[in-house]
Amino acid sequence: MRRRLACYLAAREHARFLLVGEAPGYRGARISGLPFTSERQLTGAGPAEATATIVRATLAELELEDDTLCWNVVPTHPGTETANRRPTRAEIGAGRVFLERLARGRRLIAVGRIAAAAIDAPYVRHPSHGGAEAFRSGLLRFALGGRPVRRFHAKDLERKTRRSRAPLVRG
Repeated sequence: MRRRLACYLAAREHARFLLVGEAPGYRGARISGLPFTSERQLTGAGPAEATATIVRATLAELELEDDTLCWNVVPTHPGTETANRRPTRAEIGAGRVFLERLARGRRLIAVGRIAAAAIDAPYVRHPSHGGAEAFRSGLLRFALGGRPVRRFHAKDLERKTRRSRAPLVRG
């Protein structure tokens, strides 16, 4: 997992945007090691994670994948193997040192209000629970140069993800 994260960070070294979530989900980055990424997206096996699917498909559709580094306010999963929980103030404080280093020279975009409050940055709606379209619209608004594309639904994203198994990290 460390090597995978190191390769991902190196590949996004010059990314203009830092997309910041709250914390790794129990089916996503807790297993894959990469923010907003499920193991299934990387290997085709393992659990899928809805937020990861929507975020990565949206970044690819808007042609922002290579120009966006994804991270979390709290870089380690604060819940259990089967559940997420809201990070504590102490966990947010401990994660700040990593976030501040990664944020240098990048435009921060918080994913959801919890991340926005923790980092005091503009936010886009979290894509879960029907927020995929608002998430996409928010990225277009904040990520200058994003090209307008057709509207889509979560089912379109699932189909697109199944068709495209391109690795997020090479190496």
